[in-house]
Amino acid sequence: MPRNYWLHVGAALLVALAAMTLIRLHSAGGAMPATDSVAAGRKLAEAWCRSCHAIDTNGARAESTAPDFVAVANLPSTTELSLKVFLQSSHHNMPNLVLTPAQSGDVVNYILSLKRR
Repeated sequence: MPRNYWLHVGAALLVALAAMTLIRLHSAGGAMPATDSVAAGRKLAEAWCRSCHAIDTNGARAESTAPDFVAVANLPSTTELSLKVFLQSSHHNMPNLVLTPAQSGDVVNYILSLKRR
């Protein structure tokens, strides 16, 4: 086989290996977020959300139709992206919370930490 053939095969293998590495790093979404982010998200939920939502498996909530966070976490449609979009959107039955990106990420990480594995 000509030398160029093996150069092309080697280059293709390197590109494939690099792509798989990048995909693996990108899909590390299944990894647990930093504990301090989850703890910060819980504190924010306690301060801002608890009056309407049950924010954990132990907490009672006020008389409300607001879904509890454990139920939200376990919906098949709940993802990091869906929660971030939800938190950035206005809703007529929720206060208009203005969260920084870090706060939003912390609340999302907290909610996702409630997902039953």
